[in-house]
Amino acid sequence: MIYTFTARDESGKIITDVLEAKDTRELMDKLRQRKMTVTKVVEGGKGGSSAQTKKGFNFLVGKGKIKTDNIIVFSRQLATMIDSGLPLVHSLDILQRQAASPAFQEVILKIKEDVEIGGQPLSTALGKHSNVFSGLFVNMVKAGEMSGTLDNALTQLAGYMESSGSIVRKVKSAATYPVMIGGMAGAIGLALLIFIVPMFAGIYKDFGGDLPVITKLMVIASDFIRKDFIILIGGFIGIAVGGWRFYKSDKGKTIVDKLSLKLPIVGPIVRKIAISKVTRTLGTLIQSGVSILDALIIVGKTSGNKVIEKAIDTAQSRVRQGESITKPLADTGVFPPMVTEMISVGEETGELEKMLTKVADFYDQEVDAAISSLTSTLEPVMMLGLGVIVGGMVIGLYLPIFKLSSVVGG
Repeated sequence: MIYTFTARDESGKIITDVLEAKDTRELMDKLRQRKMTVTKVVEGGKGGSSAQTKKGFNFLVGKGKIKTDNIIVFSRQLATMIDSGLPLVHSLDILQRQAASPAFQEVILKIKEDVEIGGQPLSTALGKHSNVFSGLFVNMVKAGEMSGTLDNALTQLAGYMESSGSIVRKVKSAATYPVMIGGMAGAIGLALLIFIVPMFAGIYKDFGGDLPVITKLMVIASDFIRKDFIILIGGFIGIAVGGWRFYKSDKGKTIVDKLSLKLPIVGPIVRKIAISKVTRTLGTLIQSGVSILDALIIVGKTSGNKVIEKAIDTAQSRVRQGESITKPLADTGVFPPMVTEMISVGEETGELEKMLTKVADFYDQEVDAAISSLTSTLEPVMMLGLGVIVGGMVIGLYLPIFKLSSVVGG
């Protein structure tokens, strides 16, 4: 059977030609061997009717923002369709119609138009939506297009995002309990100051005499909260906005990230998470065919920590000058010796990406164990803290009564 195809070769040139094949699957295999990315296939000679007819699908269309899970599903499904012999445009058309998010449907539609009508590579079309697809995603797709292994690149991306998402979920899960206990303590304390303390303050005023220091402080705090509540809220909002702006600035984020690495207990976990992200990202990029120099540029931006980002930028500059990757990373002082030694072994054996993946897996396990240990330690500490706060306020309220009882009894 004769097919007319439109594809993009390694140099990015668009080619429209005819080729004989048993079916579209065989056609796609032949073109993939030539390292071509197929965008359109038509059965017959040039100008023939399309062999790909649109079929009906059951779609789950919902509302909401584009989530990481949407992109993971998109990557896996697109990889499967390309591997099955479907042209890129037809695959994007199917994915656009079955996307769970209306916002994502719109993004995929624009990508499909850029590929089909604009004749752009998929990586270029994806790059126009930097708020959805990261630099890592775009560069890996580009490497896949150039090597003719786009389906493999997309599969690796999905696996990478799943591994990274797992760490994020563990951190969020570990932070939930302390936040809940802290919120509960704050709510109980505020309720006591607003509703209970004023009642006791009125009783103590009728008694006369001096109140204990802790009770005085509680009465002052209660009066301030009730009378100057707007000032308190305004001050809180001002501090929150100012703190957020400071953190979003380059200098502020550098200071915060530097402190986060030095904090007891939390610091080692932050460092392990960052090392896991860096090594997994670097390994995935190199495995996809991205050069080490380009990979290091992307990796620094995905580390999530300004200190580590600057260290990687420094290492990247030295690699550009001809050094191997191991010594520049070791000299940064950010990466433990075990990490740099395994990278060195990977360079010597020619299996750098495998070693980087092993390092990432090891640190994922380390993070998991550290978070589990921290959670089990925090539970009793937080409960004790809640008891101390509430108990201390109750004692402060009843202390004058105890004193009065002792005076009367004496």
